[in-house]
Amino acid sequence: MMKALVTGATGFIGSSLVKELVKRGYEVTCLARKTSNLQCLEGLDVSIVCGDCTDQDSLRQLPTHFNYVFHLAGLTKAKKKEDFFLTNGKGTENLLNALSADTKALKRFLYMSSLAAVGPSRDGLPIDETAIPIPVSIYGKSKLEGERATLKYKEQMPVSIIRPPAVYGPRDRDFFLFFKMVRRGFYPYWGKCYYSLLYVDDLVQGLIAAAESHEAEGRIYFLSDGRIYSNDDIVNEIMQAMDTRAVRLRIPSFAMKLLAAFGEKFAGSATIINSDKLREIKHSHWTCSSKKAENELGFIPKVTLKEGIKWTVEWYKIQKWL
Repeated sequence: MMKALVTGATGFIGSSLVKELVKRGYEVTCLARKTSNLQCLEGLDVSIVCGDCTDQDSLRQLPTHFNYVFHLAGLTKAKKKEDFFLTNGKGTENLLNALSADTKALKRFLYMSSLAAVGPSRDGLPIDETAIPIPVSIYGKSKLEGERATLKYKEQMPVSIIRPPAVYGPRDRDFFLFFKMVRRGFYPYWGKCYYSLLYVDDLVQGLIAAAESHEAEGRIYFLSDGRIYSNDDIVNEIMQAMDTRAVRLRIPSFAMKLLAAFGEKFAGSATIINSDKLREIKHSHWTCSSKKAENELGFIPKVTLKEGIKWTVEWYKIQKWL
């Protein structure tokens, strides 16, 4: 039986990964902080190890007998710049350092990075793995730091890096804000933009494929569903799935800055409405190509945007989020 460690297991993507690994017969250990809500792991045959990647001492008791490590823990929003680098950069290095003590059983350390680590398309065409990383946000810079930490250890252990674009699906809270606004009859609009997307189940399949593939050792891959969507395409699918109509609320740049400042000052915790996200949304093309993953990993996404949005809306309704 293959043994896997998953960090970020209580998160939106991590919990979906854990469920799939258990389904495939993996023996799964989840690294979780003392404050983590474990509700999404209830009923699953997993072990929980208490620890925090930002605290090197808490990782000293971490077993090192794993065959696969899926490092998904990270911050996508934070109130302080330093928190991004502490978690996404230093936290990744701390985990690698702890695991490097004994790597005999390790078949792959997989780091989930982000399209943000490379930045938006500079010429309107989907970027690929040959693009030089030029992240435009602090989040993106911190994820790139995590990539560099991972590659520093590639001589000591087999590593792979996955860069997904925007990911959506049940349990996601960031996209949910958009669904909620559409439900209320409006949605923010700051001009025509284009995005690559990926449904969470397809991402999970890609993560496992990269971890299990010998060819993926030492390599980096973008994953997406292979299509490019405008913000209008996405909104139209949400409106159809929810059987509602919503109007554009055009937001000028000065108003965006005010909203971001307001969100950072008065929100009790980190919110998706912040100045760092503003650095990203002022760019119009967040697109990537997953041709390399298709050719080398056999990665074939199965979920269309229509299906994924429909299933996501149904889940939100069942859970009474909508």
